[in-house]
Amino acid sequence: MKKKVLYIVNPISGTQRKKNIPNLVAEYTDHARFDVEVVATQYAGHATEIAKSAAAAGTDIVVAVGGDGTVNEVGRALIHTQTALAIIPCGSGNGLARHLHIPLQPRKAIEVINRCVIHRLDYGTINERPFFCTCGVGFDAFISERFASAGKRGLLTYVENTLKSGLLYKPQVYTIEDADGAETCKAFLIACANASQYGNDAYIAPYASMRDGLLDVVVMEPFNTIESAQVAFQLFTGTLPDNSHVKTFRSSHLRITREGSGVAHYDGDPFVTGSSIDVCLHREGLPVVVNPDKPDGQNLRQPVVKNLMQHIPDFFSEWKRMPETIIEKTSRDLLRSGKNIMDLFKGKN
Repeated sequence: MKKKVLYIVNPISGTQRKKNIPNLVAEYTDHARFDVEVVATQYAGHATEIAKSAAAAGTDIVVAVGGDGTVNEVGRALIHTQTALAIIPCGSGNGLARHLHIPLQPRKAIEVINRCVIHRLDYGTINERPFFCTCGVGFDAFISERFASAGKRGLLTYVENTLKSGLLYKPQVYTIEDADGAETCKAFLIACANASQYGNDAYIAPYASMRDGLLDVVVMEPFNTIESAQVAFQLFTGTLPDNSHVKTFRSSHLRITREGSGVAHYDGDPFVTGSSIDVCLHREGLPVVVNPDKPDGQNLRQPVVKNLMQHIPDFFSEWKRMPETIIEKTSRDLLRSGKNIMDLFKGKN
């Protein structure tokens, strides 16, 4: 009997056009094994509704066509079901797809779906909101909030918001409690990682696994402006755990307490929480179509030049569309950061 596959396309997510997805699905699907249908979302949360109905109807695979937000919307409807999540990454970051080594080219991603290798992977919750890559508080949540209200996507928008907002952000005091005890510290950010990266190959937790029943918790202590280039360099080269300001541990359940309410994020989507934040790992709760050539999503440290250089074409294609005043301001900021990064290459501290 053929398997039923439903493609859910978010037409407004990410930076890639998706009008050709139905044609690619029709052309490259193995129709001897699969019956396929393609639907488009019409409003926020619609993907969750469609995926939930598909799971109830016994659909074998639901494919999220979009970015990490779309993947989260579809995935949350499929946890603890027999319907598997698959991904055609068309977002601005594609964190989960990159962790799982799902090809970024739609045709090749469809070929992975045709191979139909399904594993049950872990997922997390933050105050009962499911996440699949990362959640957290601090600077990454602060930037997620700015990015969500920016009105456009892409690497340049993210960099611009980071540069503009970085000097405004003030670290907070948190108490982190798990089965091993409690500790109070001042932190720039606290990230709880089920997968290895935020997206765009920014490895917040390069050794995280979605099959070990544990979250990789990353606590980044405050650092000065001069050190920011080194932090960025290590984030994109998978060496952040080597930074003296970074502490990591693994846990399946932790509670984070801060002085008052504020923003947190799950898979890059910001939301407001109270002072108490509960983060929990749930074992093997999400069936996922994986790349059979790299089924565990293991992410070893990548070559430095590859990670940094692969983003340049996308970066400058967006750069050319920016207003001149923003280009001038961002150029000055990037030149300062670029000098610091070049100093690191030269061994200057």
